[in-house]
Amino acid sequence: MGGEVLTALVDRTGVDPAAIEDVIMGCVSQIGQQSFQLARNAIFASRLPDSVPGTTVDRQCGSSQQAVHFAAQAVMSGTQDLVIAAGIESMTRVPMLSPTNLALEAGLGSPWSQRVLDRFGVTEFSQFNGAEMITEKYGFTREQLDAYALLSHQRGAKATQEGAFQKEIVALEIVDAEGRTGLHNKDEGIRYDASLEAMAQVKTIRPGGYITAANASQMTDGAAAILIANEKAIKAHGLKPLARIHQMHVHAGDPVIMLEEPIPGTARALAKAGMTIADIDLYEVNEAFAPVPMAWLKAIEADPSKLNVHGGAIALGHPLGATGTKIMTTLVHALHRHGKRYGLQAICEGGGTANVTIIERI
Repeated sequence: MGGEVLTALVDRTGVDPAAIEDVIMGCVSQIGQQSFQLARNAIFASRLPDSVPGTTVDRQCGSSQQAVHFAAQAVMSGTQDLVIAAGIESMTRVPMLSPTNLALEAGLGSPWSQRVLDRFGVTEFSQFNGAEMITEKYGFTREQLDAYALLSHQRGAKATQEGAFQKEIVALEIVDAEGRTGLHNKDEGIRYDASLEAMAQVKTIRPGGYITAANASQMTDGAAAILIANEKAIKAHGLKPLARIHQMHVHAGDPVIMLEEPIPGTARALAKAGMTIADIDLYEVNEAFAPVPMAWLKAIEADPSKLNVHGGAIALGHPLGATGTKIMTTLVHALHRHGKRYGLQAICEGGGTANVTIIERI
């Protein structure tokens, strides 16, 4: 998947593959097939020449959004002119938490020392617990979470049926279990027949809790890539830019509730840009769990009609390290499709961090 999106990117932009100065690729579970310098291996699997270097980034769910930030900082500084920011995660081949679980099985210990656990008064750091905490903090009900999840499926279904994703999807040739070949060109997670009644039947992850498989993001395989160029590269290669990076910010806070950082991160990014939320036309806030974008909407006092207008991770999936570039691709195309100017993207991340990016359609 990583190689395919790199190849498609240079094909669609028409840029000389040898001109790419780096590939920065986000990935969370860097083990097994996703280990040993994944970005470089993706280059080898693509039509990029082996003269193109690569590096792999882990900022949890925001890994490839951080790749965008690193790539933008490189071309802004002038140390590089043309960089690919990308992300990949195969959650079927490399299940979530594989590095931690395999290390524990091998007796190599937990990622968190007792000193860290004692400092925060916990026995573990869990995104599931954080999602439950946010739900209670902002006073949401199970029914409200399910209603938001239903809307994600409805928006994703509508966008797919209207062809909104056609320009951003790279169709992959597949072979099914029966040996039949075909093209995989649609997101598989969308439930076109989703209903509140069906969602209500799904058991909560913890007894008496709120979070279920129906109102949380899906485990997904995915890859995405974006070409980041400065003015020099745009002129040299005759490129037509789709958007520009207007502001970048990374925020950190409480690692226990963990998933709340897009809220102060957004406030800080807007302040740094000299903007307010009223200046932003569309938002992409990752739907790791339904209460995350719901709490963001409530705290920021944002317009729900501008949020994840083509559906989010509950319907389309959350391929961890690939999600940042995936939803930025969707945001760029949504701005063009709807004739809007400014977009804001925010992702909550394990460990209590968040990346926030403001872009402007060109």
